[in-house]
Amino acid sequence: MSSDEDFSLVAEPNEESLSQVQTSIRTHKRRYEQLLREQKELGDSRDERQKLVLQFQERRDKLKMMMQEDEEAHDKQITVQQTKLKHLQQEEKQLQQQILMVEEALKEEEHRNQQLTQQTNVFAAVPERKLVFMGKTGNSNDTEAFEMKSHVVYPMEGGTALVTFEEEVVAKKILALKRHHVDLGGDCSITVEARPVCLMLPRLVEIDTDVCPHRILISNLPTMNTETLLNKLEIHFSKSKNKGGEVEECEMLPDSGTVVLTFVRHDITQGLTETEFHDVTLQQKKQRVRITPFLNGSISSLKTKMVPCPRTVLLTGIPSVMEQENLQDLMEIHFQKSDNGGGEIEAFLYNPLGQSSAAAFFSSGSEQDE
Repeated sequence: MSSDEDFSLVAEPNEESLSQVQTSIRTHKRRYEQLLREQKELGDSRDERQKLVLQFQERRDKLKMMMQEDEEAHDKQITVQQTKLKHLQQEEKQLQQQILMVEEALKEEEHRNQQLTQQTNVFAAVPERKLVFMGKTGNSNDTEAFEMKSHVVYPMEGGTALVTFEEEVVAKKILALKRHHVDLGGDCSITVEARPVCLMLPRLVEIDTDVCPHRILISNLPTMNTETLLNKLEIHFSKSKNKGGEVEECEMLPDSGTVVLTFVRHDITQGLTETEFHDVTLQQKKQRVRITPFLNGSISSLKTKMVPCPRTVLLTGIPSVMEQENLQDLMEIHFQKSDNGGGEIEAFLYNPLGQSSAAAFFSSGSEQDE
């Protein structure tokens, strides 16, 4: 056999090796089938997980959208609630202010009620006094309004004079001429200026009254010596058995015939006024006198107005060139003459330079008494 010859060596199969191969094939086949099953299971599992992932993504997106909507709704609700809260706070503030105003008004009303109650009690306890009506009756619409007389003290500067004429028209002429040349005799003359006189008078006066804690009024008194009466009353009401106390002052009011008794302590008057009638030994016998509260008055409101004097003129710029009496007489003579625009003079007051003086004016209603 040469080397170029093809030859093959074929071993005859062994039964034992063939069996092993078949067993191995079956084993690998089973493993292969198992791998296929596992691959399928893995594929199914993968597909299921991908499906779950998609579902979770969709749910996540949906939840995210719902959360955004909830946040927007929540923010909107917060804005609405904040607006409501601001309105409520403003309303609360306004209500608190109204409550304070109502409380203040209530306090004022209570104070006024107390004052009115006090005044009612006091007016009910005013001492009785018998009066006889001597006037005329008429229509209620014809009654005059309440008038109050004023007493005004008018300070005068030096070198001035006040002239009151009998007629108002004369005073108007003097004021219209304004500057006046007064002849003093010889070559001597002076020039004075006429000015209107305006007085500040009360236009409205309101007076508050309250009960004095130290004073009482004693009425229903007999006619007797004033000093003796005051001594008897002071002795009687200074004793504690008569509900009295230490007396500071005892005086008679001559216009009403009543006595004002002033105590040192402030807790005496109430007990005396509650009893009202007291028996006091006067003129060697028991006299029943009446005890009523004493009212203190204070001005609570005062409104004024400037009122010109219709008949009085102020002369200014008067030099001291001669004695006061002579100069006053010469000026009075000058302003009495009709040629100088003057007329009848009711009063003339001259205040020289370097001196101080004052004039008194009395008013009644709208008419001025000078």
